[in-house]
Amino acid sequence: MVLPRKELPDVGELVIATIQEIHDYGAYVALDEYGDMKAFLPWSEISSKWVRNIKDVIREGQKVVVKVIRVDRSKKEVDVSLKRVTDTDRQRKMQWWKRYSKACKIIEIVAQKIGKSIEEAYREVVWRLEDTYSDVMYALERAIIEGGQVLIDAGVPEDWIQPLIEEASRHIKLKEVVVRYKLVLQSIKPDGVERVKKCLESIAETLDSKGIRYRLYTAGSPRYILEVYATDYKTAEEAGEEALKTGEKTARELELLFLAEREKQ
Repeated sequence: MVLPRKELPDVGELVIATIQEIHDYGAYVALDEYGDMKAFLPWSEISSKWVRNIKDVIREGQKVVVKVIRVDRSKKEVDVSLKRVTDTDRQRKMQWWKRYSKACKIIEIVAQKIGKSIEEAYREVVWRLEDTYSDVMYALERAIIEGGQVLIDAGVPEDWIQPLIEEASRHIKLKEVVVRYKLVLQSIKPDGVERVKKCLESIAETLDSKGIRYRLYTAGSPRYILEVYATDYKTAEEAGEEALKTGEKTARELELLFLAEREKQ
């Protein structure tokens, strides 16, 4: 169970819930992100389609993503909806939850090892990483690659830094992702080949300066392919976009036609 940062969710918020009790009129769920507080899922909010039996849609113990539709702060009552959550939102929230809960568990393990409380773990590490990087697991992944400064920049106290990196390295297996771009570079100038070469070199130099792995190759002039590799899409995308901005600027200076398009994943 993760430590909740606030007592109650907000209307419209997507939250992870566990189905606890199923009745003819609806179901009661435990909100995983809010200390397992109980919320009500009305029968009319379970499915947009007609169903004969609620149990055909949900089962006790099932993890679901629900949207908060009513909050009574005086009574501390919350109503949620299952049918108002899109497939895309559900997938994103579930993926975020898996990463977030795993990151919190790693930090809790470190807290136990260095004699810190769970409250200190969240106050000094989890919430600070969340405020700075939005994604706590992303912050730990970056710390493994780039070092403790990633954590220090978020305000994590010094006594956490090395133990966190060591523990994260044991539990997080970094995977490499690739972001691919299709480029068109063309010139009608007599020295067009050299101009295109300089433009491609400016892209490569930008990525080299960041220590990013990449491949830049021809797909048959005037078409080229840029592949940017990193341990997460955010890093690859940011590096790729910066390199392309440099390439576009160089292309303007060299009077080149420059087109760039990211391939769909």
